[in-house]
Amino acid sequence: MSKQHGRGHGEGPSQRQLRVAEEVRHALCAVFAREEFRDPDLHGLHVTVTEVRASPDLKHVTAFVSALGKDLTDGQLAALKRVSPFLRREVARSVRLKFAPDLHFQPDTALGYAMHINEVMHRPEVQRDLATRKEEE
Repeated sequence: MSKQHGRGHGEGPSQRQLRVAEEVRHALCAVFAREEFRDPDLHGLHVTVTEVRASPDLKHVTAFVSALGKDLTDGQLAALKRVSPFLRREVARSVRLKFAPDLHFQPDTALGYAMHINEVMHRPEVQRDLATRKEEE
């Protein structure tokens, strides 16, 4: 397969996938900023869309989300799934594509993981080990 379509093995996303994913991310951020949800599990929730990945055929996108740096609960992720038809319509209005993509939501755990690593790095025993290693060099 050609690299242009991004379907070969070991190839990253195509420029088109990247462009569409970023447009969808902006559209979702705009909807989440307006907080127009009637679902009680989403009331008052500030959703952050950290990344969007589009499938090669652009019919599916996966949005990685968090709640102001916190992991979303299972209930909140289920609520996002419930409101996905509304979100899909909003994305379709903003992003001009032949088909409105199906939206899938995944928790973005990168920030939580980074905070955990930061906590570990500041533990006294780790600081001691790092200082000892530095002295040995």
